[in-house]
Amino acid sequence: MNTMTEATIEADPDVPMIHIRRDFAATPAQLMRAHLDPDLYVQWVGPNGSDVRVDYWNAVTGGSWRFVSTDGAYAFHGCFHQVAETRIVQTFTWEGMPDDVSLETLEFTELGDGTTRLHARSLCDSFEARDAWLRSGMETGVNEGYAKLDEMLADVTA
Repeated sequence: MNTMTEATIEADPDVPMIHIRRDFAATPAQLMRAHLDPDLYVQWVGPNGSDVRVDYWNAVTGGSWRFVSTDGAYAFHGCFHQVAETRIVQTFTWEGMPDDVSLETLEFTELGDGTTRLHARSLCDSFEARDAWLRSGMETGVNEGYAKLDEMLADVTA
């Protein structure tokens, strides 16, 4: 059962950044693992009805990654710049807009009541690129993916 709210997705008015915040009934370690273990990641990332496969995945500082939808509709790739205990810094490129690379920072903060807040910040190359991401329908993939992550985490803690 999903007891969390949908993600808040906000454009920063001062810099070309997107803020995504979402609470999960999980520990920071569980969320980190779900974001770094490719076998877990493919179970929840993306919109409903879309399956992904990992081309390559080296989730360490200095490593790189790429995943594609099994129907070929989309692909993403990037590099892990920092993998720490409760923080991931990576580049993120949608191959549909290959010239627009974002720098994404994910922070997992324990709230003390069995929940963890994910705050993802995506710094884009320009306001135009940021606005194109926001118009792309990304909120569907984000919210549906996080709902699948909720279900996966509930199965682990059940």
